Amino acid sequence: MANLLSIQFRPKIGDKQANLLKTEQILNSYKDKNLDLVLVPEFFSTGISHDAMINYPEDENGGETIRFMRELAKKYNTNIIAGSVIEKSGEKLYNTSFVINRHGEIIEKYRKIHLFNYLGGTEGERITEGKEVKTVDLDFARVGLSICFDIRYPLHFRKLIEKGAEIIVCPTAWCVLHDLKQRQIEIWKAFNITRASENLVYMISSNQTGKIDSFLTNTGNSMIVSPEAEVLANAGEEEGAVFAKADMDIVRKFKKTYPVADIE
Repeated sequence: MANLLSIQFRPKIGDKQANLLKTEQILNSYKDKNLDLVLVPEFFSTGISHDAMINYPEDENGGETIRFMRELAKKYNTNIIAGSVIEKSGEKLYNTSFVINRHGEIIEKYRKIHLFNYLGGTEGERITEGKEVKTVDLDFARVGLSICFDIRYPLHFRKLIEKGAEIIVCPTAWCVLHDLKQRQIEIWKAFNITRASENLVYMISSNQTGKIDSFLTNTGNSMIVSPEAEVLANAGEEEGAVFAKADMDIVRKFKKTYPVADIE
């Protein structure tokens, strides 16, 4: 059995130190769980802040944010998928998720492919889209990588299972207008359950929660869903984390039984 943790909180806008310390505080409360994988939200160290994300990006190794997370991985002897940060490479900016193993080593990074450029979203005006669908081999499973709006694209997830993904993660800052919040929560839940079921994987999402400003709010509801579409844990809208055990043998049995990854 693999022990999975998804962290959810409301970052303080632009306050990296406070947000990193909160990440550790939440993680520390689960230190007795012998964790195999920890997931944190998109933009977890800055919140959704144009100034903090764009004007003070991290370098190609993740800068101070990922250095901190590498130390946490070693301290708590767990693999960590560090949500996302804005990574500057040359003159380009990427929305990047870093994968860190138990030894504190960066073993992969994924640059978000499907940027949010709709209904007033302008992510693509500042961020360059990634080009490569990524999986990563951890010491207990192969994990497929996605970020936030990727979840709307089932063919992205199809490519991940074609690459052998047994777990798929989705760090997120799923923000909406206040009056659309409840409807978007239901849509978000449906995406998580559907992606787990149709791909026969454990689906783990880690979302920001709480009000951003007078117009926008995050939807919370970070989830861990089984390949049988069972919601094993849902964080609702509270800060904290959700924990669940994953039976990887179930995924491997299903993959032999149902040819969902076959290319037609």
